[in-house]
Amino acid sequence: MVTGDAPATAAIVAKAVGLDGAVCPPGPIPDAVQPEQFAVFAGVMPEDKYKLVKAFQKGGHTIGMCGDGANDAPALRQAQMGIAVSTATDVAKSAAGMVLTEPGLAGIVAAVKQGRVIFQRIQTYALNSIIKKIVTVLFLIVGLITTGQAILTPLLMVIVMIAGDFLAMSLTTDNVRASPMPNAWRIGSLTKAGIIMAVCLLAFCSGVLLVGEFELGLGIDALRTLAFVALVFGSQATIYAIRQHRRLWGSRPSLWLALSSVADIGIASTLAIGGIAMAPLPIWIVVGTLAAAAIFAVVADLVKVPAFRGLGVA
Repeated sequence: MVTGDAPATAAIVAKAVGLDGAVCPPGPIPDAVQPEQFAVFAGVMPEDKYKLVKAFQKGGHTIGMCGDGANDAPALRQAQMGIAVSTATDVAKSAAGMVLTEPGLAGIVAAVKQGRVIFQRIQTYALNSIIKKIVTVLFLIVGLITTGQAILTPLLMVIVMIAGDFLAMSLTTDNVRASPMPNAWRIGSLTKAGIIMAVCLLAFCSGVLLVGEFELGLGIDALRTLAFVALVFGSQATIYAIRQHRRLWGSRPSLWLALSSVADIGIASTLAIGGIAMAPLPIWIVVGTLAAAAIFAVVADLVKVPAFRGLGVA
């Protein structure tokens, strides 16, 4: 709590709202002050609020500043997230990054939680895009080396992209847990995590292709259909593995994600079994590939948890 009121008044109010930490002594605020040192800063001049935000930021903290008066405007502007209450002055509202529309401070907690949920969804979407791009290119190379021919026709590639895009778009509605700490983009770590998961998906798709060629003796047209099915089902498994950073069974997927997943699997299976726009496959091969993808999702989840933890992916 940062206030211009006297320390005695500030201490009484702080105790009433549950702030039990120390009160900063009156006078200039130290340049190297840390938020762990004091819970209350009293007798603070308007310019000191700005200096306090800067001092915390220099210590590596992400700062949210809530205020209502014109004298809070510099600090509201400097903070990563300036928050103006519903009764704030126009100057404070203009300087803030977020304005509460209802009385009280409960909206801050709701906004932080919703912001972190949205961040997790965006991060999952970005991670999925990295994985798909890596796997698509490398799987085409593996197919070319294995069969001596292009393993996916242009039409099959279009169908794979369309099917994947509908599922990826549904991630914007997924049920995810807000992270306990502030989020930050770590592109390097995210890329490394994407490479690790892409290697797993590539291994799955390549394994299915090799089984189809050397164990089942499928021709090139049937192998192309099998490669299509492996990519679609494997991508489904990967999305369920990376949609949250705990175990994949930690939360229930959203209705739209579940419906998109069912539609994706249903359409791909119908096309493959019916031989629509591709060579037909026996139903038992399609079902077997789907079962293998389900097992792969569990394996990918086992790889994901320690990998994400080690890379610091929130």
